Amino acid sequence: MLEIYAGENALKTIQEQGFKQELFTTMLGASGGPKWFSLFGLDKYLFGEYFKDRTAELNLIGSSAGAFRFAALSQQNPVAAITRLATLYSQTTYSSTANAKEITEKAVALLDEVLGDNGCEEIINNKVFKAHFIVAKCHGLTAFEHKLPLLFGLISSMALNQVNRGLLAKQYQRFVYHHPTSQLTIKDDFNFNSQYQALNQKNLSLALLASGSIPIVMKGIRDITGSPKGMYRDGGIIDYHFDVGISPNAGLTLYPHFSPTPKAGWFDKNLARKVSVKHYQNTVMLVPSKEFIARLPFGKIPDRKDFTNLDAATRIKYWQTVLKESDILADEFAKMVATSNIENIKLIE
Repeated sequence: MLEIYAGENALKTIQEQGFKQELFTTMLGASGGPKWFSLFGLDKYLFGEYFKDRTAELNLIGSSAGAFRFAALSQQNPVAAITRLATLYSQTTYSSTANAKEITEKAVALLDEVLGDNGCEEIINNKVFKAHFIVAKCHGLTAFEHKLPLLFGLISSMALNQVNRGLLAKQYQRFVYHHPTSQLTIKDDFNFNSQYQALNQKNLSLALLASGSIPIVMKGIRDITGSPKGMYRDGGIIDYHFDVGISPNAGLTLYPHFSPTPKAGWFDKNLARKVSVKHYQNTVMLVPSKEFIARLPFGKIPDRKDFTNLDAATRIKYWQTVLKESDILADEFAKMVATSNIENIKLIE
């Protein structure tokens, strides 16, 4: 039910030392909205058992849904917080005439519940699980809130990306909102300008909301407190599934992901372009197998289209089923950890 992929260096390390949790120094969380529900069981196991007694820092780097997950998992009670996020998100409903304003308001309410009274403080003061939220600062037409110029800006982004992903740097700038004591930096092969802002009580919820603010679908976040003035949107625009080098990163990167073929940016979703294998040399990916996906309702993992393709009752029942079924993946990984079973790990190529 669970497939494991590892980069060349990671595979060698796991073969020599097994799945010791202390081998990992970084964890990635991809964009993808409700696709994350297939990983819910793994998140609960990893932070409820696997990393439970950890004392060394673990850098959590997430964009969009990944940022939402890591905001929950870096709270004092990570299992309770991630369960709260999964429950609230899976039960979210919209009116038949939902627009960006309504969807944004629902997202704000959801984050308020997930963070609660002390969530921001707990994230900022967590000495072990250090959260990093990826946000895209927009330039040109993509910075407009009005639908027509924004749409033209996104179409031009798509065209530029087809020519060369690096051309997107003309329209987007990577902002990394990070744990106050983090020294982590991100680099890529396309020279995106990366700026770093320490998380605090005033900017955390805005940065988190911005990281999940899908263009057109949601309203962008303008002028995040303490950041350069401008429009901030979904971090997945640049870092959808990640194609980056992370420094310092002396250990391995753990990457629970819903696909064995990560895509660098949002505009790469339908392109054949692959991520650079050099950025995955130290990465271990935990991926739901085709067999696991086939047993789910509709034979697929959830996605945002379910909001429009299914009535609310059907969608919620389906998503709740996926959340329960995801425990199977956690059970399988737990057995691998306990037995050091590494014979079925596949090399990331």
